[in-house]
Amino acid sequence: MKLIQFFFIWLALALLAGCQTPTFPHTIQTDKLSAIDSLVTEEIEKGNFPGAVVLLGQGDKILYHKSFGHEVIEPFIEPMTKDTIFDMASVSKPVGTATSILILWDQGKIDLEDKVGKYLPEFAVNGKENVRLKHLLTHTSGLPAYTNAAELKKQYGEPCPDKVIEKICSFTAMNEPGETYRYSCLGYITLAKIVEVVSGQTIDQFAQENIFKPLKMKHTTYNPPKEWEKDIAATQIFDDHLLRGFVHDPLAQLNAGISGNAGLFTNAHDLSIYCRMVLNGGTYRGVRILSPEAVQLLTRPQWKNRSYGFGVTTSYSWIKGEDTLEKSISHLGYTGTAVVCDPSNHIYLIILTNRVHPNDKGNISPFRTQVAEIISQALVEN
Repeated sequence: MKLIQFFFIWLALALLAGCQTPTFPHTIQTDKLSAIDSLVTEEIEKGNFPGAVVLLGQGDKILYHKSFGHEVIEPFIEPMTKDTIFDMASVSKPVGTATSILILWDQGKIDLEDKVGKYLPEFAVNGKENVRLKHLLTHTSGLPAYTNAAELKKQYGEPCPDKVIEKICSFTAMNEPGETYRYSCLGYITLAKIVEVVSGQTIDQFAQENIFKPLKMKHTTYNPPKEWEKDIAATQIFDDHLLRGFVHDPLAQLNAGISGNAGLFTNAHDLSIYCRMVLNGGTYRGVRILSPEAVQLLTRPQWKNRSYGFGVTTSYSWIKGEDTLEKSISHLGYTGTAVVCDPSNHIYLIILTNRVHPNDKGNISPFRTQVAEIISQALVEN
């Protein structure tokens, strides 16, 4: 009888321990987050962006998730919702491309020390012979930052993905690999092509099968279907044509919306799932996407303040504090999107705006800084 009683006491204690909230060095006082409301409203009134969705979470708890303003203001008006889908622009680089590369690394199909020429022989010319995958991931390959998409479009029409990669391969290196940091969309377009060469799937297919579908990120894709359009935040208006559901980035447009540098569409909830997966060592609700070793490569500096995908301890890592700023990872998107993760405290901040709508004149930099200050003031030590 005593043995049975002991068993049930042990079981109750085990279940209780399993239900306890994990303890982090810092927690967030949620009553102080209401200051974000008036801040967003003020920025919208200033014309810095038409609308926004802000999500802040810690562990599995969503502490703040609100929408403001409008997802379209010209040529008609539609309100923003918490589920609005955004063109993530360069946030596609870590979430789609770098994560896909690290999955292939986990599978033993590539080595990050491999030369790019192993997969794309035409790349290994003009001083780029010794460029390795790790150099593309950290923006230290010697490639230019960008190339003239308008000239390629004029010469070859749209889309012309083969011509885009052909152009990238033809460039002369601007410096020795691993020598200089130069943020390069071209490097990530090259990485997406390598995913295709190795896996036989384009970056959108590979990411969907290996990241988004397993995580049940149901509102995340490249080239969203037409029926999603009503739920997508508009970007720029070009020649009286409203971009809504087709990628804003010019090179990604030439790649038919399937590109390593941009092209991903998602919403705040889905992006929070990705963040939780990363902060939880590569798993989310029992589904493993990345090994703990791959997560370290994604979140810790591999070249100065660059991981294989994110910026680490940069001026964009806005969550302040002794333990947080040192280890926070972040990435921005030109369209007005941003994500920050703090591995020390399992905090994730997602700011999604359509600041390029309708005329590419919006600005979210002051807003990001002020949100950071609010969160900093809300942090308390455990």
